[in-house]
Amino acid sequence: MFQQFLYDEGIDAMDWPSHSPDLNPIEHIWDTQAGFFVRVKAILHFTVAYDEDHNICDCLPLKCITKSGQENAYSGGTSQISDLTVCTALCQITDLTCSAAAFTVPALSRLCEATSLPAGPGSAAILDPGLEQGGSISMAAYPSSCDCFVSLPPASLSPTVVFAKNSDRPRMEVQEVVYYGAATYPRGAKVMCTYIEVEQAPRTLAVLLSRPAWLWGAEMGANEMGVCIGNEAVWTKEPVEERDALLGMDLVRLALERAHSAKDAVQVIADLLTQYGQGGSCKEDPEPFMYHNTFLLCDRLEAYVLETAGQYWVAERITEGARNISNQLSVGTSIWQEHPQLRSHARAQGWWNGTEEFNFRTAYSLKTQPVRMEAAKARYKAGQELLEKQKGHITAESMIQLLRNKESGICMDSGGFRTTSSMVCVLPRCPHLPCIHLLTATPDPSRSVFKPFAFCSHVTQVPWVLSPTFGEKDPLRQTPRFQTQVDRRHELYKHHQRALETSEGNENTQQRLQDKQRKMEADNLSLVSNLLSGIETSSPSDLSDLFLLCVEKELTFYQEENN
Repeated sequence: MFQQFLYDEGIDAMDWPSHSPDLNPIEHIWDTQAGFFVRVKAILHFTVAYDEDHNICDCLPLKCITKSGQENAYSGGTSQISDLTVCTALCQITDLTCSAAAFTVPALSRLCEATSLPAGPGSAAILDPGLEQGGSISMAAYPSSCDCFVSLPPASLSPTVVFAKNSDRPRMEVQEVVYYGAATYPRGAKVMCTYIEVEQAPRTLAVLLSRPAWLWGAEMGANEMGVCIGNEAVWTKEPVEERDALLGMDLVRLALERAHSAKDAVQVIADLLTQYGQGGSCKEDPEPFMYHNTFLLCDRLEAYVLETAGQYWVAERITEGARNISNQLSVGTSIWQEHPQLRSHARAQGWWNGTEEFNFRTAYSLKTQPVRMEAAKARYKAGQELLEKQKGHITAESMIQLLRNKESGICMDSGGFRTTSSMVCVLPRCPHLPCIHLLTATPDPSRSVFKPFAFCSHVTQVPWVLSPTFGEKDPLRQTPRFQTQVDRRHELYKHHQRALETSEGNENTQQRLQDKQRKMEADNLSLVSNLLSGIETSSPSDLSDLFLLCVEKELTFYQEENN
């Protein structure tokens, strides 16, 4: 429970044995970024021991720095730490030896609220006093998650729907790009998703997926019918479940394989939620990390925001303009469809009085949001503002630049998370023009190349962006899961990261690397522009190798840089 709380609050914890020989304080300072800043003055070090009845016997904070900046040492004993509300709160909610952690004012408030303790002066003692006087919190200080965007005419410059997503995941996680062709299956066939088996559809569509290499589903993707979907983590009043069920990422892939339109995809996900539910750990780690999901779905004509809270869901239809989602409930009263018991459940729980206009966001959002969701509000607002500035002129190029925006936190690398892969899709209203999907397959879009993919009759799977497989020896398939680690890096990932690491500390090398990346990307985007305008009349065989050729060109460049 304690570890899940730290995840929810965006707090990185270090293992701290109950009898550590090293009693030196750990300095842990989050860097300033984007004009939002908070500097943690110190980290509280403590150990907790319990008697047989799990009552607190002793609480030994080793060192902290008070609001005045003076160091105070404590020799132990709960009576000596009454002024440190945070110590008491942590000890009361922890049933195991605790970890050292850095806390923010919202995090401490939640801790104190959970233990019915006042959030007194002591709880702010380890923070920069500027926070109590309106100081702002760095979005870079907390693990954020994904951002999804969609633009429809008249927000788009041309008669196209433009979809974009940054997939923000654990920093060392590898994301691969996988193509699966259309297939047919016999009656009664089953398909094994990440954790559970579900009934297979009689026929599946061809799909392109960008996915964490350890799981079955996808963070984002598209199908041959021009449907695009991305999902986001969200926490609501409905509890998350550790039991094996469908991940939100599984739902993305299942919907893409089965839906001929974005509208159909909404129904596919809703039906699967009813039949199988959502749950299970969303991270390749022994410590479970669970969340519910929101989805942005679109096709050549329209888009939908589908938001869930356990088995309950609500959908908003978008027919024009621009929309974004960022790790929080955003559907208010503009409801297109909903779970049949959505409102009755909210009323039974006391979240809605039944007389006021029903607002899904208000009814199902947590009253006290996790820190990561508070940070998401700023990203959501920043995304709205960036879309508004480009309104009427949104293109694939402008969406790429939006995904590269570090100031807003949309392109992120902090708190153990980073943007591990990115995708932009251009869906022309004209059915005779191809849908083009641009993917990085590497971390950090500001230091990556977007490469185009188009569905056609004979698509070439690109081996350089496929991670190795481990069969039954995969940590996912072991019992218990994730007790070991394997190297999931694909070839493009390895050479991309090596080139970036080699250039570190040398501004000239870094600039030359980025110039070459931008030149390759400009060539890719020029080809896309010609395809969408009808100037380029590539044969189907040329389109089938489009992504392959772009990946090989980029890979060759990195190999030359690394030699």
